[in-house]
Formats: sequence, C-alpha cells, structure tokens
Amino acid sequence: MTEFTKTDLKKRALAAVREYGIHLRLFQKAVDEWAGLNATDTECLRLLFLKGMATPSELARQTGLTSGATTAMLDRLEKAGLIERRSNPNDRRGVLITPTKSAAEKIASWFESARNAQDELMSSYSESELTIICDVFERFTKLWDQEREKLRRDQ
Repeated sequence: MTEFTKTDLKKRALAAVREYGIHLRLFQKAVDEWAGLNATDTECLRLLFLKGMATPSELARQTGLTSGATTAMLDRLEKAGLIERRSNPNDRRGVLITPTKSAAEKIASWFESARNAQDELMSSYSESELTIICDVFERFTKLWDQEREKLRRDQ
C-alpha cells in the first residue's frame, strides 16, 4: 500500500474539491437544460430557496444582472409557476420575491435521483467520517464567503 505524505494528501484533497465544484456545475447545467431554464434562472431559484425571499435588487446584485434582465428573469420564473411576487410590507413600492409552494415540490422531483445517490454515498461513511465531511464542507462554505467578501471590498 502506498503511503502518502501530508503534502500529497493536501494536494489530492484540494484537487478533489476543485473537481467537485466543476462536476457540480456541469450537473447544474444539465439540470438547467433539462428543465428548460437558463443558468441565471436556476441560480435565482437556488438563492431564493437559500434565503426564503429577496427583493429584485438583491437578486440582481447576486446574479450580476441588470434591473431589466432581472425583471425578464422574474417574469419567466413567475410564468413557469416557480416564484411569486409579494408586496413588501416595509416599502409600499417594493416587491419581495419568494418561491411558490409548488416550486419546492417540482424542483425536488428534478433532483430525486441525485438525492437518492447522495444518500447512498453518505450512508457508506461512519459517523466519525461524516463528522469530518461535515466539518470540511462547512469550513469551505465559510472560506468561500470570506473570500467573496474580500473580492467585494477590493472592487
């Protein structure tokens, strides 16, 4: 059995993280195409499911779209029954965007096979291994948030 040095293992782990990110994005692109949506439409949906609700301005800032392109995207998502616009109780002229109740069920069905495969994979690990996996992903999430903030400050 080959022994790996800590340096070798760090390189291997970082390569695996990079590959994970690339393959996750390729899977997301395939889902986008399969669902007949574009990448910014599904990115907006992911943000909404993460946050629960957002203003059109927040979505424009997060997706990098202009206000006109954001409006067109929201129109497409509303027409598809995936989002709804609600009056903003804190701003009489403002709107809040939320996913529809049926959107969660519809989108969940798109990922059923992937969820089952993920469950099978995660079930193959021990509790101590899952603890490490959780720690790594949680810390990488925090790391990417911190790095994103650094980029924003440097603009």
